[in-house]
Amino acid sequence: MNVRKISSLIIFFSITFIIIFAASTGIKFLSLRVDWIKNLPPKPETPLTLFLSAAHWALTLSIFSSIAITLNYAVRRNFFALTAIVCVILLSLFFCFGFSLALDQWKSVPARSMPLAQSSAFPLGDKGLILTNALNRNETAVVLLNGTAEPLGPRVTAIPGQPLVFQQTAIADFDFPSVLFGDDTPWFIKNLSIDIRLNAEMLQQKFSEGIFSYLFYAGSLIFLLCSLGYIIKFSAWPLANLFLAALAFRGILAFNTFFNNPGMQDVIGSFLNNLMPAAFALPLFFLGFGILVNLSSLLSFTAKRRFDDED
Repeated sequence: MNVRKISSLIIFFSITFIIIFAASTGIKFLSLRVDWIKNLPPKPETPLTLFLSAAHWALTLSIFSSIAITLNYAVRRNFFALTAIVCVILLSLFFCFGFSLALDQWKSVPARSMPLAQSSAFPLGDKGLILTNALNRNETAVVLLNGTAEPLGPRVTAIPGQPLVFQQTAIADFDFPSVLFGDDTPWFIKNLSIDIRLNAEMLQQKFSEGIFSYLFYAGSLIFLLCSLGYIIKFSAWPLANLFLAALAFRGILAFNTFFNNPGMQDVIGSFLNNLMPAAFALPLFFLGFGILVNLSSLLSFTAKRRFDDED
C-alpha cells in the first residue's frame, strides 16, 4: 500500500468520524434536553453537563460506526488487509483517546459560565397540571394542584379502576411521570442507545483509572472490532457486507455490556480465583479472540493464494 492509499484511508476515517460524532452529539443533546424538560422538579443540569453526556455517548457510536464504514471502504478499494487494520486501529485509538481527553478537560469549565437550568424557563402549565406516562387515557395520572410552582406539593393520583388518592406532600426523591410527550421509540433503538450509554460510561471509568487501564480496554475492543470488520466480506454487494458488520458490532456491544455488569464481574472474579483482576478478563478475551480471527483470516488468504498459484 503506497502513501497515497494510506492518506486516503486516513482522510476517509477522519471525515467519517467527525461527521458521525457531530451529528450524533447534536441529536443526543436535543434528546437529553427534552428528557430534562420532562422532569419535575428539574434536575440540576447545565448545558455543559448535557453536552458532555451527549458527546461521550456519541464518541462510542462514532468509534463503532467509523471502523465499520472505513473497513468496508478498504475492502472495496482492495487495500492490503494487515496495513488497513493497523492503520484503522491507530486512528481509532488516536481519536478515542484525544476526544476523551478533550471532554475530560471541558469538565473543568467553571460552573459560573454555565448557570444551572431553571424550571421557570420552561413553563409547563398552571394549577391543575395533569402528568401522565403516555397519551393513553388508561395510564396512571398525577394532577398537580398548585402546578409547577409546587411540584412536590399537594396532588391527586388517578389510577385506572381505583379511587382517587390525595397527597399533601411528596417525598423529596419522587419522580413524576413524563410530561406532554409519549415514548414511541422502537425497542431495538432504545436497547441500542442504552448499550452505547453503558459502554460510554465504561470508557469514562477506565479513563479516570489511568491511561494504561484506558488504552488496554479501548485498544483491545478496537482491535477486535477491526479484526471482525475486515473479514466480513461474504457478499460482492458492499451494503450487505456493511450490514453484516453492523450486526457483528451490535453483538460485541451487547456482549461488552453484559460482561461489564457488576454481577458478571463478581462471577468472573470468583471463577478466576484471584489469578488476575476481573477487569482484565474481558480485554484479554477481546485480544485473544481478535488474534484468532486474524490468524484464521491469514491462513485462509495463504491457502487461497497457494491454490491460485497452483492453477
